[in-house]
Amino acid sequence: MAKYLVIVESPAKVKTIKKFLGSNYEVAASNGHVRDLPKSQLGIDIENDYEPKYITIRGKGDILAALRREVKKAEKVYLATDPDREGEAISWHLYYALRLENKKVYRITFNEITKSAVKESLKNAREINMNLVDAQQARRVLDRMVGYRISPLLWAKVKRGLSAGRVQSVALRIICDREEEINAFIPEEYWTLDVTLKAEGEKKPIAAKYYGNENGKESISSREQAEKLMAELEGAEYKVKEVKKSERVKKSPLPFTTSTMQQEASRALNFSTQKTMRLAQQLYEGVDIKGEGTVALITYLRTDSTRVSDEAETMAREFIEANYGAGYEAESVSEKKNRQKIQDAHEAIRPTEISHIPAQIKEQLPRDLFRLYQLIWKRFVASRMSGARYETTTVRINAGKSIFTVSASRMLFDGFMSVYSTEDDREEENVLTGQLDTASKLEFVSFNPAQHFTQPPAHYTEASLVRALEELGIGRPSTYSPTITTILARRYITKEKKNLYVTETGEVVNRIMKEAFPSIVDVNFTANMEALLDGVEAGEVKWKTIVENFYPDLDEAVKAAERELEHVTIADEVSDEVCELCGRQMVIKYGPHGRFLACPGFPDCRSTKPYYERVGVKCPKCGRDVVLKMTRKGRRYFGCIGYPECDFMSWQKPSDTACPKCGAYMVEKGSRLLCSNAECGYSTKLSD
Repeated sequence: MAKYLVIVESPAKVKTIKKFLGSNYEVAASNGHVRDLPKSQLGIDIENDYEPKYITIRGKGDILAALRREVKKAEKVYLATDPDREGEAISWHLYYALRLENKKVYRITFNEITKSAVKESLKNAREINMNLVDAQQARRVLDRMVGYRISPLLWAKVKRGLSAGRVQSVALRIICDREEEINAFIPEEYWTLDVTLKAEGEKKPIAAKYYGNENGKESISSREQAEKLMAELEGAEYKVKEVKKSERVKKSPLPFTTSTMQQEASRALNFSTQKTMRLAQQLYEGVDIKGEGTVALITYLRTDSTRVSDEAETMAREFIEANYGAGYEAESVSEKKNRQKIQDAHEAIRPTEISHIPAQIKEQLPRDLFRLYQLIWKRFVASRMSGARYETTTVRINAGKSIFTVSASRMLFDGFMSVYSTEDDREEENVLTGQLDTASKLEFVSFNPAQHFTQPPAHYTEASLVRALEELGIGRPSTYSPTITTILARRYITKEKKNLYVTETGEVVNRIMKEAFPSIVDVNFTANMEALLDGVEAGEVKWKTIVENFYPDLDEAVKAAERELEHVTIADEVSDEVCELCGRQMVIKYGPHGRFLACPGFPDCRSTKPYYERVGVKCPKCGRDVVLKMTRKGRRYFGCIGYPECDFMSWQKPSDTACPKCGAYMVEKGSRLLCSNAECGYSTKLSD
């Protein structure tokens, strides 16, 4: 019989960890949190030193009963929940929920689910760290206070279903502020002037850019100024004044943190932050690999550290030398410098075994899981490699009083870019094929003046919002994804392609929060609160001190808002559909399962219909509209609005373009149009 019980959070980890431990160990899962504050009330005793009232989460009774039976059999209990504040708090809740006061109880943590890491954690078992628990309690209590005091106010003043949050409200404000910047932006005109020259020894003409004159750099603000310059340069002689050559090194990237992984997965793979974290969780907990069983492929996914263990460093260096050569090893490795506290208990996100080369296990993984793993693997290997080296050439050309410049670069050594490169790394090389010097003869070919306008700040994407939250010190690695998911679910913002836009509801909620609760949505206040929570974790600040300083001001602000704020009405969006019962134009409503159409005459008329988003394409079978639909499992597909009379459906978005080869309808896939007839196989590039 097993003498020792190891309790983890996720059932997916049970199988992975069980194979590392002998028959003396039993491994069981708590399925995440087992106790929490009650949903039906604030759950914090304001009069009794802000004591939280924890209850068993509904539905966890059977799990706790099964765990208690296992506890009775065990001599020792090891609490192996995740290695962060939340994991520490779950272990603490398990301690009380399972009544472990009279048991030998140990807390163990591991950054990766590998045999060596799990075995090592058992050797370094410790007590529950109450500083970590208290930091999590403080966060939970503060979030509950904000949510449960302000949300009912929003229901009363705007409409039900809205919510406020300590971090989500700040994230919404950041997006709203950017939207205001964009709306207030006034474009300014400017011009560039290139000159095309033919040089001896150069196969292609050279494009030189106008720089200025002897007095320095000069901008061109109008067509008249550009035309005046061209007139002055008519018949001018172009001479090479100076040629400078130098070498530039592009440093290898740092390994992924939670934030940078979410950003790069969004840019490179078009994943939402929620999807990235879901897939990363699977890679961390373990996937089935043929011949090896269940294998955890990456280290812990919630971290803001770029540190890597000595063991992983050695593993990477040996792999790089064996597969790429000694010249590809990095001489020294840089780490992230951050003015905020880094949770350095965790390493960067990296593969647990570098020998699990993505190409070799591709067939074992679902497509998206493979793509994320490949991104993490390549980024880690690249972070341990030498930089890419470029030869850069800068040519200064004089023409009358004007100066033109030509810049060129040529890769000398690819370094880390042999494994990994981002869009920023893929710079187009402008190579000078000949040897330009001060004796080179240049012949004028043509001018190329071009008008431009300054651009407003870009709309936030999920990736750039995560970056902004990290840079401002708002939230922590575990909060970025749920924060964005929440404000999308509340319909405060909407996502079109990759851009995030504020909705009317979001504008109203943000205006109320700024007016009634300025400190809650103040970026500096929220960042300072994170620093205080770090102080609790370090044992420097008592968690209840933070709460007792925060709540009275919140309470006063809520009461003032209840008295002073006016009721705001947000009109429902009117659809093109007509109610079949009473003839009114139906409106778009939001329910727990998404959008639906309802008659505005409720409660006199209770007519409702499913809402389908039209995609602007006619059904290839019957000519009616094609709409976006969902399967019961949440997979998107395209179908005819005339279902069930017409049964057309397609997993890819259909096009109005017919295949020129066989006449079948075409579908969009990535940047191409493909024939829907698999036997035809015709494809063409999708026009913009």
